[in-house]
Amino acid sequence: MHDVGALLTGHFLLASGRHSDRYIEKFALLRWPRRVEEMCRELLARLPWRGIDAVVGPTTGGILLAFECARQLGIQAAYAEREHEGSSRRVIRRGTRFSPGTRVLVVDDVLTTGGSLRETLRAVGEHPVEIVGVAVLIDRSTESIDLGVPPVALLRLDIANWPPDRCPLCQQGLPLVKPGTTALPGHASS
Repeated sequence: MHDVGALLTGHFLLASGRHSDRYIEKFALLRWPRRVEEMCRELLARLPWRGIDAVVGPTTGGILLAFECARQLGIQAAYAEREHEGSSRRVIRRGTRFSPGTRVLVVDDVLTTGGSLRETLRAVGEHPVEIVGVAVLIDRSTESIDLGVPPVALLRLDIANWPPDRCPLCQQGLPLVKPGTTALPGHASS
């Protein structure tokens, strides 16, 4: 992660609404197809589940991982997209169909609070499938997250995050950056 500039330091607004002093810029990793191929191979090797029929990932980074994991397994990939702009509700669409009893693995890039994974699991659960497990590239959660099955992670990072009203960086008056929408001046890899 360090060699591609994926771990940034500063004061960041996470997708969950929480704040953190470190941010994982997943696209610094995901823009390298061979790296993604290697990471997915390593992640799949750690899975305790067999007989997977489909891999589902949430937009945006989860789509790339679902595709690559499914490619390596020789099975179907599917994607959980936001129902509409601004919605947290995810749906499986674009003509995707699952046969009854399809065994599904849900994958995502970074686990912090589990919000996108919960929504993806809910969307998959609306189909006649069996969800066998959850896998993530990076688990940066700071609390135990109940997803119905313990997630398998390629990498576990202990990165603090806070609700905005308890953020020590806000209390210090440091400027808040929303990655993906704001330039990241002066950031440094850590």
